[in-house]
Amino acid sequence: MLCMGVSLLRRETGWLRQSPALSGHLKPIPGLLTEHEIERAQCDWQAACDEGYGYASAWRKDIKRVARVHRDTFEPIMPVLEAESPVGVYSLIADEVDRRTPDPRRYPLAAAEAVRSLLMLRIGLHTGLRQRNLRELGVRRRDETPTPLRKLEAVGRGELHWDAGRQGWMITIPAAAFKNATSSYFSDQPYRLLLPNVRELYGRIDAYLAVHRPVLLFNADDPGTFFVKTARYPHLRHASYCQTSFYEAWRHTIERYGVFNPYTGRGAIKGLLPHGPHNVRDVLATHILKRTGSYEQAGYAIQDTAETVARYYARFLPNDKAAVAARILDEVWAAA
Repeated sequence: MLCMGVSLLRRETGWLRQSPALSGHLKPIPGLLTEHEIERAQCDWQAACDEGYGYASAWRKDIKRVARVHRDTFEPIMPVLEAESPVGVYSLIADEVDRRTPDPRRYPLAAAEAVRSLLMLRIGLHTGLRQRNLRELGVRRRDETPTPLRKLEAVGRGELHWDAGRQGWMITIPAAAFKNATSSYFSDQPYRLLLPNVRELYGRIDAYLAVHRPVLLFNADDPGTFFVKTARYPHLRHASYCQTSFYEAWRHTIERYGVFNPYTGRGAIKGLLPHGPHNVRDVLATHILKRTGSYEQAGYAIQDTAETVARYYARFLPNDKAAVAARILDEVWAAA
């Protein structure tokens, strides 16, 4: 509120400063504004604005000095971030989804939704992409030609396609599709990542495209994105995710498979709370920091700079830094 007040009183651009006629509407307020002060403001509106600008600026600096942030965005995933291997702990959620996926022959829709949840987690952990890049990710099947980079730049989204030369599923996203497109991380070059074929990831993708994704689409139009909503419900007229629906889908996955329920014994992680897809970036950044101590390498995992990682994303505690240094020194002693 103080920042807004300062902007309204700023020279040349402040709206209040450019509206001296407002002084004619001022009325005394007991204990706050006197008749004499109103008369002074009406006689010299610019001086009154200067006085208010200086007061609000000084007050803002005083508050900034003692202000504390009470909402901790890391709270829902603290059990993961405090673990020695955050990615290893978070991947337990994907294992829980895999274990509880029903038989697709008996329950095709439930199985399709479970496989979609599994791939959301797996691809999110492998790439560290932001929600928008993940939900807008297009797809081309193995027998289809990848979309040219120019067309991807025109539509502002990436694509998952089969790389015949490297025999793997490749994600290609133009730099312009990222929130921080002008960052030094990209240098006007597209983002390319060959997904690793670990824990049968390629088989899961093939099964999703061939069997489960058509079940989710049913009779709805294909939006061309890799992840699609369940279009069998009457109130859903289209299958593409928006920001809110993708967040809810991720949160529902965490609630169902990630949060441990002591009464049923289900759920992968004790102490985990429901959260959205953005927290997976915190998990990746913290994992790299715990392993390497390098903000730069952590930035590589989430397509960002070392400065941004140090400022926002990682809960890298002093004892973790000491552990990294001790591990390197222990290797020297072990070799000796």
